[in-house]
Amino acid sequence: MEFDDVELVARVNRGDEAAFAALYHRHKDWVAGLAYRWTGDREMALDVLQETFLYFVKKFPGFQLTAKLQTFLYPAVRNLSIAARRKAGRYQSVEPDAPVMLEQTTPAPTGGEEEQIQAVLAFLPETHREVLWLRYVDGLELAEISAAMEIPLGTVKSRLHNALETLRRDARTKQLFEE
Repeated sequence: MEFDDVELVARVNRGDEAAFAALYHRHKDWVAGLAYRWTGDREMALDVLQETFLYFVKKFPGFQLTAKLQTFLYPAVRNLSIAARRKAGRYQSVEPDAPVMLEQTTPAPTGGEEEQIQAVLAFLPETHREVLWLRYVDGLELAEISAAMEIPLGTVKSRLHNALETLRRDARTKQLFEE
């Protein structure tokens, strides 16, 4: 029998280590992928993965899950990724506050549809890309995005609308909205 996240959290609160392992295995790929989007570095993303679940385990006993676990984990992954990027920047000659999300992982456009979409996304403000990712890649509802990003629901709607309008107007992605 497979338990949902709420039941697993309740079991962890009662001391069930296997329940925490189940939560970890269920969400580790999402956390690592999100960390990679923020850091642009696979090793750093794995470090953030570990730090995120260390942060999470310290919430027990007594943690209450009131939304999707992704909604709770998102700010931790984001903040830990930014901190890891800044820390790494102190040891490199790269500017630590340079925008990373997508841009370092976005290949130069080569003419294919996916590359063109990525090129357009690279020109969106980071806040707009972030909302697009959470909505269409991670599948979060608007209210969940609001909670995860700790911003008003109206701001989420506005950013999503503006991002989609930019994609609709760009010649490289316009045909995706006409189908």
